Amino acid sequence: MLGSNAAMGVLEDALRAALTSAGAALLQAVLDQQGDGCAGPRAGCVSCGGQAVYAGSRPKTITTVLGPVTLARAWYHCAACRRGFAPRDRQLGLLPGGALSPGLAEMTALAGAEVSFARAAGLLSGLAGITLSPRTIERSAEASGAAARAATAAEAAAIRERTIVPLPPAEPVPDMLYVEAGGTGVPVRASETAGRPGKADDGTAGTREVKLARLFTVSALDEDGRPVMDPGSSTYAFSFDGKDALAGLVKAEYLRRGGEHFRQVVAIGDGAAWIWSMAGDLYPHATHITDIYHAREHLHDLAAHLAFITPDPPQWLADRLEELDAGNVEAIIEASRQYPLAGVKAGELDKKLGYFERNMHRMRYARFKKLGMFIGSGAIEGGIKAIVVQRAKQAGMHWSVQGAADIIALRCQHASGRWDELWPAGHTTPANLPEAV
Repeated sequence: MLGSNAAMGVLEDALRAALTSAGAALLQAVLDQQGDGCAGPRAGCVSCGGQAVYAGSRPKTITTVLGPVTLARAWYHCAACRRGFAPRDRQLGLLPGGALSPGLAEMTALAGAEVSFARAAGLLSGLAGITLSPRTIERSAEASGAAARAATAAEAAAIRERTIVPLPPAEPVPDMLYVEAGGTGVPVRASETAGRPGKADDGTAGTREVKLARLFTVSALDEDGRPVMDPGSSTYAFSFDGKDALAGLVKAEYLRRGGEHFRQVVAIGDGAAWIWSMAGDLYPHATHITDIYHAREHLHDLAAHLAFITPDPPQWLADRLEELDAGNVEAIIEASRQYPLAGVKAGELDKKLGYFERNMHRMRYARFKKLGMFIGSGAIEGGIKAIVVQRAKQAGMHWSVQGAADIIALRCQHASGRWDELWPAGHTTPANLPEAV
């Protein structure tokens, strides 16, 4: 039995190789029949808009899912900006400067976004019989990610400026739209953190923060009355450029999702001021909820601070946790202030209680639960783990910020269910891609 299985495997490999070779020959013949894309003696420059002049033919060999093929390409040169281009590259959907076909570029984008570039090379070889170096996959996947970022930025700007007006969400509109945001550090090369303070022993930084937002909907409760995230409803926005850049992308995504049409918008965060500032600016009518798990961590810290003076510290903490679950933050503050403290201890107490005082209206947990709302930020924590940590924070990784952003852009596109918009049918070049130069 083992021998027959092995023999069939040999046959499969041989047939795949033969079919691939025949397919490559047929593809080459079709491309040869299409000509070189000559647009006449002059063509509009794709870089500066001037007039570029025909400068002869420049063939180019590209790798496809079937093997290498050679393209005949008319070449144009612009004297104004001193740049050249081949109109046929754009016509065929080739990435700028790339040596991979659109179909193979999409495969490398997906593989490179999901696993390390070395592992992606192994997967492509084992599953598709395509041999590419990890470096080639890295360059191609990051180029696709850069195109995805450019497309996202262009779409976001158009939505914010109302030059694109998204359609209202399909009926029936889900009951609630949630917006959660958070951040994490991505390990980067030393050159990317020069001059930046950090948490290392010498005060330097080894990471750059990426901020991520997750939007999703809830339409129903489970049998225990707890909210259930609608399957496939999550979309993501991210930025390495700080809270204001993320806010612009979140605003566009909120409008694209039809946020103004939902009965209830809920913003959940860990208590960071930038999250509430963004929420207040973008969707001021939303219900704001401080993640209960972060609130409990702060309460444990508060109890530890007072442990030397409370008569029964474990019971004191248990009572306060019960009050927190009930949303009775006033009781927590009152119980904490009944003990006389002075000096540094008093100052520290004021600081710790300030967290609860600032977020009091965001901690009415019993009421939020009664309304069928999530009270924890597990969605964004899970999103950060799935989008960023699992790909960009593995042992030994040190990214350039641009490289990390390119790969995270692909992962966001895929996790948001918008991959096919990046690779539209019949034209597998990332949408809104700049012209090749």
